[in-house]
Amino acid sequence: MSKVTVVGAGKYGSTTAQRIAEADVVDEVVMTDIVEGLPQGLALDMNQSRPVVGHRTKITGTNDYADTAGSDVVVITAGLPRKPGMSRMDLLEVNAGIVKQVTEAIVEHSPDAVLIVVTNPLDQMTTLAAEVSGFPRQRVLGQAGILDSSRFAHFISEATGADIQSVSAVTLGSHGDTMVPVPSQCRVGEQLLSEVLDAATIDELVDRTRKGGAEIVGLLKTGSAYYAPSAAAAAMAIAVVEDSGEQMPVCAWVDGEYGISGVYLGVMGELGSAGVRSVVELDLTEDELEALGGAATAVKEKVEDLRQIEL
Repeated sequence: MSKVTVVGAGKYGSTTAQRIAEADVVDEVVMTDIVEGLPQGLALDMNQSRPVVGHRTKITGTNDYADTAGSDVVVITAGLPRKPGMSRMDLLEVNAGIVKQVTEAIVEHSPDAVLIVVTNPLDQMTTLAAEVSGFPRQRVLGQAGILDSSRFAHFISEATGADIQSVSAVTLGSHGDTMVPVPSQCRVGEQLLSEVLDAATIDELVDRTRKGGAEIVGLLKTGSAYYAPSAAAAAMAIAVVEDSGEQMPVCAWVDGEYGISGVYLGVMGELGSAGVRSVVELDLTEDELEALGGAATAVKEKVEDLRQIEL
């Protein structure tokens, strides 16, 4: 019996659970949350949609980690959401405590799971989950690159008028200020992005992509994005469950690739049942490679900030 657990039944977590359930690739999706009644009520509502949507996957809501036992994949969405004016680093201390507790509970009940972290600050929380769990590094990964790449593709589609399904975009690096959109790997149909848009316009789209989450937070006033983020997290979970070998930009452990070692960083990864099968090195320009190295340095510095927190 295949099982995916989503920790956190807020908008991000519940939408992720819904997307995975509607894909109908697992027997059960479990949502767990500290708020009594919340995951249970949402699960009941989702289960009642199954005859309409046409999927068999059962959704279970619970406040007890015992119900998550034996999960193949656990998606960690629990944590304080960003508010207007709040940087991801503002979240570091409070969310570190939450992710530590959640990870310990997961290890107790699902010691063979693959962990997908989406809690911000993403790179640091992925690092923390790996260290607390003691799992092999490939079984702990973070969601950011798929989301950022999807945002980049949307902006490219808007700027060019191209069918969104004809646009492919890639972002690497950190989920934040040192995100590295990779124009050299972007295509609009059969054309390179540089053949469709001028350098100034590409730079504008790159900047907007880096600020994509903050733009939505500013518009919403309260809360943050969850439709696109949940789609990205679900895609990762499904790739792991199906052992698909699909290549996706994810936050993965880098150990020598691109000349970078000892850090969780946004790279292209091949996903399978054991998590990240391998890091796929792309043919980057000198500027893109330099930016990726800068992102790695910045993440390492922020991980040192994490080490100063008493957990």
